[in-house]
Amino acid sequence: MADQSYLSWPFFEPHHKTLARELDAWAADAIPAIVEREGAEEELDETCRMLVAALGQAGWLKYCVIGAYGGAHEELDVRSLSLIRETLARYSGLADFAFAMQGLGSGAISLFGSDELRQRYLPAVASGEKIAAFALSEENAGSDAAAMETTLSQAGTTLRLNGEKLWISNGGIANFYCVFAKGEAGVSAVVVDSDSAGLSVAERINVIAPHPLARLRFDGVEVPSDRKLGEDGKGFKVALSTLDIFRTTVGAAALGLARRALDEAGARALSRQMFGASLADLPLAQASLAEMAVDIDASALLVYRSAWTKDIVGQRVTREAAMAKLYATEAAQSVIDKAVQMFGGLGVKKGVKVEELYREIRALRIYEGASEVQKIVIARQLLDGMRKGLA
Repeated sequence: MADQSYLSWPFFEPHHKTLARELDAWAADAIPAIVEREGAEEELDETCRMLVAALGQAGWLKYCVIGAYGGAHEELDVRSLSLIRETLARYSGLADFAFAMQGLGSGAISLFGSDELRQRYLPAVASGEKIAAFALSEENAGSDAAAMETTLSQAGTTLRLNGEKLWISNGGIANFYCVFAKGEAGVSAVVVDSDSAGLSVAERINVIAPHPLARLRFDGVEVPSDRKLGEDGKGFKVALSTLDIFRTTVGAAALGLARRALDEAGARALSRQMFGASLADLPLAQASLAEMAVDIDASALLVYRSAWTKDIVGQRVTREAAMAKLYATEAAQSVIDKAVQMFGGLGVKKGVKVEELYREIRALRIYEGASEVQKIVIARQLLDGMRKGLA
């Protein structure tokens, strides 16, 4: 079990501490048996399905949905989501991905879905029977979501969806997608089943840390009007409210990767003999380990401050979540780089954990808002507060 002394911080309640310890014990036993199977990379889709099923059967996916529909809490609890992502990421980036996408992919339904939509999808998400996906990004609309070109138009008594979505996690294996598209009233959000006529996977995308990722094509897909999420033309509110919850958890995943890197680096430093002593006895190695530890604690404080503020204060955490995501992902990149350096040539050998971590962390600095975008968000929030103070 990893060091969990930070659970004594005042951000957490007793049930959070129990959750972290029980999940750690479960993950240590269950995850390696799935992700370290022979040929797992070649069987990526099946591995992800197995992870979702295992997480559902063990009860961890209950934290991805609201209580009335099979969830663990009445409302989504960001501290629980963050603790789960941190813990899973320490063991496997793919396990973290499988959990995170169940939450992000269905989050808009938890927040804005009708009772009928919630009943249709959320219990199956919690049990692991249905795989969820969040379809916002496009070829020319990533951080600038206002530039999206996918359209949603009225077609008699139904809606018609046309266009493409790119970089869609769980693309190709999801059972449904929460899709954002432009209509006459502005951007709206709808739930689209994966077996809908006219919906196809145009491209499967390979990346440095493999997970199911695809370009989706919508060619006149008919969507029942009752599958709309929130008010017509208020799709940006749906997207931003969902990201307001899950952006903090990206920082938590980065924190988990960084903690694993420190564990690996520490073990390497203690066992590696150099110049008549262990690597851990060398001042330069000690300095690196100290810097890694400071970055990890600073990240954890920002992540769990944001999560606590959302859960307890109940306000929007746009600024806090942006700070947590920005700092934790950038710091984790630095921590993992130091760990690779400490391993020397072995650190870039495929199959060595720190090499895997190096590939896993890179995408976290981009998705759900690149680091540069987080800086813009933080600055705007800061300046808005200053303007109000001067008014």
